[in-house]
Amino acid sequence: MIHHQLVLLKQDAVAVDGQFGILEGRTVALIHPIVMASLFLYTLWAGYLGWQWRRVRTIQDEINQLKKQLKPTPVSPQGQPLEAPPSPVELKIQQLTEERKELLKGSYRDRHYNAGSILLGFGVLEAVGGGLNTWFRTGKLFPGPHLFAGAAITVLWALAAALAPSMQKGSETARSLHIALNTLNVLLFASQIPTGFDILLKAIEYTKWP
Repeated sequence: MIHHQLVLLKQDAVAVDGQFGILEGRTVALIHPIVMASLFLYTLWAGYLGWQWRRVRTIQDEINQLKKQLKPTPVSPQGQPLEAPPSPVELKIQQLTEERKELLKGSYRDRHYNAGSILLGFGVLEAVGGGLNTWFRTGKLFPGPHLFAGAAITVLWALAAALAPSMQKGSETARSLHIALNTLNVLLFASQIPTGFDILLKAIEYTKWP
């Protein structure tokens, strides 16, 4: 009798056999790979926006360094400034100044911040959602490279976002860590593609519409 009850409890704990309806179906199973593939591309876009914002700041540093190399304007014996063609340093300053003006028009700082917020929100949501969907369909999770890398990516999103206040205060250490964490994130994300594709094929094989 006790053994029979334990078997029944075990069966109740397994989330398969239509117990959760559409949540076990192919429609919901496809949400995770579609969303995560989109977020991978969006991650690359967010990285581009961040790099452009970094370029805005580094250009100003270059301009400041070049200004230190400027020589005093030559003057006549009467003390009047003499007209002279722009020096290579002055031309470079003009070029970088114009480039920076164009970059500022792109509002890369705000766009990068918004993209990061979207990645953090939807990324964490779907990372958890993917695990739940696996449980809905099979009654268990499958420890392995895809699960562990997905967990690491989620943690990296949170760590990179946590550095935002320090970066806003001008911390170069925080900025370097932010770049390093997100670079690692992209590499891990890319590694998810082949393992995720294999899981997608199995999900299609063992699920039915809807």
